Amino acid sequence: MSVSFLDLHLEKPEAVVKAQEKQKGLNWFLEMLIFIGVFAVVGIFQTLLLIPGEIPMLAMNPEYQAAVASGDVAKIAEVTEVIVSSDAFAVLSLFSNVGMIVVPILFCRWIQKRKPDTLGFTRKGAGKEYLIGLGTGFIAFSVVVLICVVTGSVKLTGFSPDFGIGMFLLFLAGFMIQGMAEEVMCRGYFMTSLGRRYPMWAAVFANSLIFAGLHLFNNGISVLAFINLILFGVVASLYFVKRGSIWGIGAFHSIWNLVQGNFYGFQVSGVVVKCSVFSSAAAEDKGIINGGAFGPEGGLAVTIVFLVAICILLRKKPQKQA
Repeated sequence: MSVSFLDLHLEKPEAVVKAQEKQKGLNWFLEMLIFIGVFAVVGIFQTLLLIPGEIPMLAMNPEYQAAVASGDVAKIAEVTEVIVSSDAFAVLSLFSNVGMIVVPILFCRWIQKRKPDTLGFTRKGAGKEYLIGLGTGFIAFSVVVLICVVTGSVKLTGFSPDFGIGMFLLFLAGFMIQGMAEEVMCRGYFMTSLGRRYPMWAAVFANSLIFAGLHLFNNGISVLAFINLILFGVVASLYFVKRGSIWGIGAFHSIWNLVQGNFYGFQVSGVVVKCSVFSSAAAEDKGIINGGAFGPEGGLAVTIVFLVAICILLRKKPQKQA
């Protein structure tokens, strides 16, 4: 009975149906192996994209140059750590995520013979879907903040002295790429690939588990943070399935990360961002709610919001694409 319930509410979106028409899905284990291969290529591509920006950062840093000249290995490692922890390097890393968009699209086009619309890149209403995703993502995370503030687990301490409009706009552009990239990789490519052969509920769960696994080595990861990452994957998958395109959830993911770090001043999945509109202070004794070192995504406030979002999405009727 539970399977019928899930099948009823998770009919295959047009992206999956069209992908099936081009090429039938493979065994789940083979799909997993292929995903690992694609992800490895993405990693290589992203590293290559980082190099042109990373070299000037090192070359223009006087401390790094002095350490290299003196052969001080410990100092080189120390300065390098400072550089890679900077907002400038964070922005560079975000932009390198373009590789996670390009590689899966090319793989789907050349190997799986799939057009962009089978990854959710629909033409009709793309702008509207993106704007809805931005608004929904901002509201969803603001509810998380509200829960944290009401429970006393977080205090907004005012405007951040580290805010800079130029850096903020760079983060905005970077997160627009990063959020969409992870959705293309996990939902547009992988979930759709699995959905060609298996029920959508299975594809939703599998890609959500993979999505959470990609964050296992982030700073401050915990059991609850891992569960919340799975829930995020489920929310994103259901959003994709119900809305029928990737534009909305790509925007949701992007704005979720941006407002988390660069608006409210929290850690983003364990990553500290300095350039933020507001400063916030998390109560150390209420880490179960505010997420502690991992940021809100490691706390119960996010769990509550995601569970409510899943219930809402399951009740929504799929939106048909023309």
